[in-house]
Amino acid sequence: MADKEKQTSLVRTQQTPPAFPEGGLQGWLTVFGCALILFSTFGVSLSFGVLEDHYTLQRIFLDHNSASDVSWIGSMQLFLDFSIGLPAGKLFDDGHYRMLMTSGTAIFVFSFFMLSVCQPNHYYQVFLSQGVGMGIGMGLLFVPAVSLPSHYFRAKRSLVMGLVFAGSSLGGVVFPIVLNNLINGPVGFAWGIRAVAFITGGLLVIGNILTKPRLPTKKQRAPEDNMVMKLILTDFPYWLSVAGASLVLWGIFFPYFYLQLYSVLHGVDNDVAFYTITVLNSASVIARTLPNFMADKFGPLNVAIPMTAISGGLVFAMLRLNSVGSLFAFSALYGFFSGAFMSLLAAIMSSFAFSVNEIGSRIGIAMFVLAFPLLTGAPITGALLHPPEYTWWRGVLFSGVVQLSGVALLVVSRALVARRKGTWRA
Repeated sequence: MADKEKQTSLVRTQQTPPAFPEGGLQGWLTVFGCALILFSTFGVSLSFGVLEDHYTLQRIFLDHNSASDVSWIGSMQLFLDFSIGLPAGKLFDDGHYRMLMTSGTAIFVFSFFMLSVCQPNHYYQVFLSQGVGMGIGMGLLFVPAVSLPSHYFRAKRSLVMGLVFAGSSLGGVVFPIVLNNLINGPVGFAWGIRAVAFITGGLLVIGNILTKPRLPTKKQRAPEDNMVMKLILTDFPYWLSVAGASLVLWGIFFPYFYLQLYSVLHGVDNDVAFYTITVLNSASVIARTLPNFMADKFGPLNVAIPMTAISGGLVFAMLRLNSVGSLFAFSALYGFFSGAFMSLLAAIMSSFAFSVNEIGSRIGIAMFVLAFPLLTGAPITGALLHPPEYTWWRGVLFSGVVQLSGVALLVVSRALVARRKGTWRA
């Protein structure tokens, strides 16, 4: 314990915090560019419920595969998006931002176009292009885009991270509408996917141009600035938060993946049902900004804990959704409270950092661990639904219980970090 305190004191003493401009033209252009990157990548992944419905319920494209099989595509995409954060975060901290951006953009756009040439009932083609290829591209882009605004902001760090995540929510509003109208309309699946791939490709190029790293690379920094990995690996409150976030993410995406399918199976017209995902992601846009603004004042864990507790409790309301009005009300409420946790996740992990030079690594390590519950969450709930019967209470129970269990761990982590910092603003 004494060695750990000595090490912590050494890191704090040796690392002089750089001056932060707290904005400026390049700072805000970087925030906007990073938001465009998440709009074009994570925003597309939030639209997976549209393709889940197209692949399974409508029995058009993957009619030989179950809902659980198809959900592995979306889960693999999210798994790679988060797990590649481990090397991506370290490379970002070492100063290789531009390499990550260009390679991630190229892989993501190429894989997106490959999805458009996949043949019906060739599951492996869809899995490789959408699940693996797009997931790798997203993984190279995600952590750097979330971490880069921290080079320009300190006092407003949670807020700008929320604004970046708002890009993903806005994409989750736009792309479900676009995809539904294109792939289920006269354009069809192939050209509908290509149209969206062209859009995301153009926006990613703009995002690359607008963003610019500000802090020195690893070679330009003092040697002591690079000796923080042991401190991260032995930070118990940090790992407790990672464990809590893992449980939350194990269940939080259940409505995102299955709400549109639930709506259709409960008698809602197809032309109305797909808007449930849009409403859910629309509410997330607000959730990416207001809670993060509060987090800068009260601390990210203090804001995330009650928001996530409400999100976990709301899942159980799915069992009583039997009208269009109740479905849309649930979509709005769940989108807001679950979206708050997603937007605060990077701020929570970065709040444990003693230096700005370790923020990318802390976020990347956390994302790597969080990738595993994201990989397994949707397939588990898909199997629990047991199609074609669709026993919804099983999926709902799993989603709600694991989210609330995660909140309990976050509460303990918050108490420990508040004691360490000597303040309630954890």
